[in-house]
Amino acid sequence: MVPIDRLLAFAAMSFLLIVIPGPSVLFVIGRALAHGRRAALTTVVGNTLGAYALVVAVAFGVGAVVERSALAFNALKLVGAAYLVYLGVKAIRQRGSLHAAFTGDGPAHGSLRTLWEGFAVGVANPKTIVFFAAVLPQFVDRDQGHVAVQMLLLGVVFNVIAVASDSVWGLAAATARNWFARSPRRLAMVGGVGGLTMIGLGVTVAVTARKD
Repeated sequence: MVPIDRLLAFAAMSFLLIVIPGPSVLFVIGRALAHGRRAALTTVVGNTLGAYALVVAVAFGVGAVVERSALAFNALKLVGAAYLVYLGVKAIRQRGSLHAAFTGDGPAHGSLRTLWEGFAVGVANPKTIVFFAAVLPQFVDRDQGHVAVQMLLLGVVFNVIAVASDSVWGLAAATARNWFARSPRRLAMVGGVGGLTMIGLGVTVAVTARKD
């Protein structure tokens, strides 16, 4: 098991990282404004699954390969960035249909698709990749053994904090959406701004450099 002092130190560091909005938080907010509370919370679950996939990768050695290989890191980063830009362009093109979706007259945004989009953003988040690959192993007590199990446990701590924080962001944004939804023009504006935000986020992710 992870010593309690290391567990608490890791939780504190995780909290500081999580409360600063990054790609996952901004994406949750965008989904909340565009599709509401349910989509926001589904996105949070997807992000969490994506982040925990990174924990599993680090626990079993794959994360070390990504961290040490500039090619692997950049490939994963660029895939995530391209996906964010794609979603942003899609949101802008469909901004006029948001009011119909809100009132139930338009096509629903499927939960599985929302979950997948959240997962893709979570697993390609450069900030999380670097944190898990470079920081997570430092909190493992190798003298205690079961290194992989310790990493998986620490990953659970990180994701519990992330779920709580991201859910608050998502629910707050979904509440603000109700005001925007009173006017089709306002809601279309939200779709456009949300799309531009995702495109900007994708570009930011793409130019994020490794901190070796």
